[in-house]
Amino acid sequence: MQIRIGYDIAFECPQPTPMLMMLRVHPSLGDRVIEHDYVASEPALAIDTYLDGFGNLASRTVLPAGQTRLWARGIVESDGEPDPIAPDARILPVQDLPEECLVYLLGSRYCETDHLGFIAWPLFGHLPENWQRVQAIVDYVHNHLTFNYALARPTRTALEAHGEQLGVCRDFAHLAIALCRAMNIPARYCTGYLGDIGVPRDPAPMDFSAWFEAYLGDRWYTFDARHNKPRIGRVVMARGRDATDVALTNSFGNATLVNFSVVTEEIEPSSAGNAPGRPSELLGAVHPVAGVA
Repeated sequence: MQIRIGYDIAFECPQPTPMLMMLRVHPSLGDRVIEHDYVASEPALAIDTYLDGFGNLASRTVLPAGQTRLWARGIVESDGEPDPIAPDARILPVQDLPEECLVYLLGSRYCETDHLGFIAWPLFGHLPENWQRVQAIVDYVHNHLTFNYALARPTRTALEAHGEQLGVCRDFAHLAIALCRAMNIPARYCTGYLGDIGVPRDPAPMDFSAWFEAYLGDRWYTFDARHNKPRIGRVVMARGRDATDVALTNSFGNATLVNFSVVTEEIEPSSAGNAPGRPSELLGAVHPVAGVA
């Protein structure tokens, strides 16, 4: 299965404004990337791309005064299988965890483990120390929060989401992550593309999505507290402690978002080479990254 991904966003700036961007698919996708999602810009900008401390492809540029359009299109190969389930995967004792997992046990900007531990242990402490405990956390968050896009708030934390009992996909992920970490289960935040593949089409405009991964046994597994079902065709862009580490954009000055659209759709393999909107066919500049992409 091949999936076409992409976005088209624009910002209005009163003066030149530095910006960090997390708008590329994750390097771990490797040769599954059939057509790379190089960033294109109008007007043409110098855009530098680098690997951040979490192994994500991050970019930096300076938006000029006025309006700037940023967009990309890419094609990614998927195995067409839903997220794997491993009922026997066990929670490792902290002392047995790989060193790279330890940072994902700690509290972070949006995941207040110190406050949520008092909620987590009475709810989940009696459950088996395996997949079942993580799934119980996901079930709890899925049922406790109501999805409400109109009431999205970029500063809402896991504790606040728990109290308000609402949020968007990032809030579902943050709360589940915080509860997992409070139970000594490494959990990390993921952002990326998730299309309506194998499920009824959502009439709402397409957006980027957020989910999380928990470390069980000897690997990371995908969990999604908002949808609470295995899904087909996830395309991860970035991973981190929470949304702070993987924000799509960080502007160092006033940058007003004036356009935003996302594309995630299954395509026929025979049409991949003729995909409309490929960066090479668009106005602006395309910025491949030597040695990374």
